[in-house]
Amino acid sequence: MKILVVDDSATMRRILVNSLQRIGYGECVEASDGREAVEKLDASVQFIITDWNMPNMSGLELTRVLRAHPEWKAIPILMVSTRSVKEDIMTAIQAGVNNYIVKPFTPQVLKEKIDAVISGAVAAA
Repeated sequence: MKILVVDDSATMRRILVNSLQRIGYGECVEASDGREAVEKLDASVQFIITDWNMPNMSGLELTRVLRAHPEWKAIPILMVSTRSVKEDIMTAIQAGVNNYIVKPFTPQVLKEKIDAVISGAVAAA
């Protein structure tokens, strides 16, 4: 499964990609913000992991763009953020993310959240 990892922090992207490789998802594409993610998006991307707070286009804006686009609206989106307030998590879910992880997290939690999205489980914080 090809995963698009979107975060303005190169360090966080590296952590995510390393975690994904540890749990069996080795095919990753990286983008530094929502705009770059849209530019890199193609039919081979099957899953998106995005930060919320980024310059140019936030993860929330990216989610809304993807959900409004016929070709991209079904791509699963996992948001990874430091925002842990319930209202923020609900805003992300209402925008269309399939699940949400609060930073910091372990590779095991990442795997559980990805597996929950793939299996169709309801989004939960």
